[in-house]
Amino acid sequence: MANCAIVGINWGDEGKGRMVDYLAEQYEVVVRYQGGNNAGHTVINDYGKFALNLLPSGVFRPETLNLLGAGTVIDLKHLNGEIARLREKGVKIGPENLKISNRAMMVLPIHPAQDKWEEQRLGKDHFGSTLRGISPIYGDKYMKKAIQMGDLKHPATLERHLKRLVDWKNDTIVQGYGQEPIDYDETLEWIHTWGDRLIPFLCDAAELLDDAVKAGKSVMFEAQLGALRDIQYGIYPFTSSSSPLAAEAPVGCGMPSLKVDEVVGVTKAYSTCVGEGPFVGELDGQDAHDLREAGAEYGAATGRATRYGTKLQGATALALTKMDVLSYLKEIPVCVAYRLNGETIDRFPYTPDLYDCEPVYEALPGWNCDISKCRTWDELPKAAKDYVLFIEKKVGCPIQYVSVGAEREALIIR
Repeated sequence: MANCAIVGINWGDEGKGRMVDYLAEQYEVVVRYQGGNNAGHTVINDYGKFALNLLPSGVFRPETLNLLGAGTVIDLKHLNGEIARLREKGVKIGPENLKISNRAMMVLPIHPAQDKWEEQRLGKDHFGSTLRGISPIYGDKYMKKAIQMGDLKHPATLERHLKRLVDWKNDTIVQGYGQEPIDYDETLEWIHTWGDRLIPFLCDAAELLDDAVKAGKSVMFEAQLGALRDIQYGIYPFTSSSSPLAAEAPVGCGMPSLKVDEVVGVTKAYSTCVGEGPFVGELDGQDAHDLREAGAEYGAATGRATRYGTKLQGATALALTKMDVLSYLKEIPVCVAYRLNGETIDRFPYTPDLYDCEPVYEALPGWNCDISKCRTWDELPKAAKDYVLFIEKKVGCPIQYVSVGAEREALIIR
């Protein structure tokens, strides 16, 4: 079977977790290739409802091998807690079905603290960080100061690297943020408390994936957040600090020579944007209230951003989620272009231009009925089909999956 990446098309929170959970049965290996515990994938299955932050969504299938790849950043304490919570619900998690690349980076207590101090320093110009330490740890990685997970098996290397990190951080935080210095011994003890129990999960990801490929196993790559949060091509600087693009999957998984054959891009039937930054077409007033009541979030139908994200991801197919949320609408406005300085444009503009953009809408008739029990394309009302086909045409990519509910089976496959 072809290797496949499941990725977000917009700002994140598109419903990737439910798609990975659904499609994981077709793949022997599921890999998270970037990010940390700064975003969540919601999965509803026979075990219950779960919000996964670090763990790959394939952990609910005992026969699936799950890998936290070299491009991920691991909060040791958080990962232990996440594993414990799932085990309490009867989910089997152990070194036999969960592996961690020895090249992934550790998130230490200093990283969330530094994240918070920087957001406070920025004041009203803050980036809307999740305060999970993601920006500081990726910064440390590229400053060659971070500590790799594999150092847990090399105590002398770990202590040397930690000493270097602590000395550098203290020079930064004491003078820069006016904070108390980090204690080396306390930090080392924290690492051993939460890190030593993860040693059995460590692996050489390249070797593991090479063996899997040679054995004929198929690989699913799982991204966090969406294309518009990409550090290079997203709405910079209101982005994440890693790349959630499918093109990053081979590098972030731990085996750069591995090929991505298919890309399933996940997008909601309407878009939402969590965090700071421009969001053209955001609803307000009664419209926002009604959508929030229906879907428990604010949003807008933003076709231009979706087309841009689809191109960035190189999607070969799309999954359209939360179609059922729009069932209350008699008419659905879709942003098909932007008006910028008197000119109508159909491209997604450079970030500063977004502040001056106004949405150009095309109104589509709603279906105004419950579609949550539909399981086939033919069962959908005509207006719902027309909406899917309209989005498909505007975005320029086939919509293969239509989600009409949170449950695993509430999915229409075209």
